[in-house]
Amino acid sequence: MGHMAGATRTPRGRWVEEGLRMLAEGGPDAVRIEALAKRLGVTKGGFYGYFADRGALLEAMLDAWERESTDDVIARVDGEGGDPRTRAVRAGMLTFSGDRLLPLDLAVRDWARRDEAVAERLRRVDDRRMALLRETIGTYCDDPDEVEARSLIAFCVAIGHHFLAAGHEGRTRADVLARAADLVLG
Repeated sequence: MGHMAGATRTPRGRWVEEGLRMLAEGGPDAVRIEALAKRLGVTKGGFYGYFADRGALLEAMLDAWERESTDDVIARVDGEGGDPRTRAVRAGMLTFSGDRLLPLDLAVRDWARRDEAVAERLRRVDDRRMALLRETIGTYCDDPDEVEARSLIAFCVAIGHHFLAAGHEGRTRADVLARAADLVLG
């Protein structure tokens, strides 16, 4: 092995990153070590330098998704500041629009229906998202029941509007979403 020391190993993060991309594209069943190695242009051997098995990779992928969906979003929202509505809208934008986190989120939701451990993790992430909404909406609304209802509506709109094929009679979806944010995040 000594003479190989100069050979660059594919960093662990690249395996995780590519795994997440495959998950977003085809669900957990699409995440296969052989296929991953092929996409990274490396041999399978490198994989086992970082992960005991496929399960360990899936775990690392979920860790990365959870961190990116919660801590990283919160850090970015906090870093950019603004009033509560602006912060809530930004958190939603960072999480549910964009070509990275949304497809992953949907893939994890689908996977969670078939895997209790993934469902557990999704609950943790969604609970943190709801907590962020409660905190935001709670800054201008002091009825806990209304805070909870507004938080739920905001969360449902953020995720659900991606599934709607409906038009809005001459208005753009973006305009209607902005108006919805005004109503809910008021």
